[in-house]
Amino acid sequence: MIMQISSGMGPIECRAAVGGIFRALQKEYPDIEQITCNKGEAEGIYSSIIFSTSQDLSGLQGTMEWICKSKYRPGHKRKNWFVDVSIIPETDEVDEMVSPDNITIENYRSGGPGGQHVNKTESGVRITHLPTGITVTSTKERSQFMNKQDALRKLSAILKNANTANIAKQKNDAWSKHAKIERGNPVRIYEGERFVRR
Repeated sequence: MIMQISSGMGPIECRAAVGGIFRALQKEYPDIEQITCNKGEAEGIYSSIIFSTSQDLSGLQGTMEWICKSKYRPGHKRKNWFVDVSIIPETDEVDEMVSPDNITIENYRSGGPGGQHVNKTESGVRITHLPTGITVTSTKERSQFMNKQDALRKLSAILKNANTANIAKQKNDAWSKHAKIERGNPVRIYEGERFVRR
């Protein structure tokens, strides 16, 4: 499953919430793997993070709330910040935007739990989409071929998602989902600098 956490058009605090909530989810679900992100203006701040997981986290789709006084604007009274969590639909076929002409594929040794196969073969795969600079990796399979297929699927899903967003923007739908994040009934609430789940 591929998912995205986005701050939409929210201020810096929402971008800080994207990073903090992602780190909290990583602790809760250790198999979460970051695929790509749009970094913000400071360390740990992101306008969006796309990640994959082998678990069904569809229950996390919706709005998440972070309750915290802003350290970026100390005089600011607001302390409720919202981000959007959405599922990026995956398909088995690889997008036509992914062709051998516009990607580079690197193989590398993928570490992991102990065993006789560790670091003996270059089974990890890193694919870079040259037009956008998006890089995806896959190390979860033992076979290089399977990791390549997995990485191509991830890249394809990201490109399709970006393409859909661009079309929506051009139609002046203007990121309806990301720009106007629903503030009622958050699926989760986190509090404070340490992102403790409420």
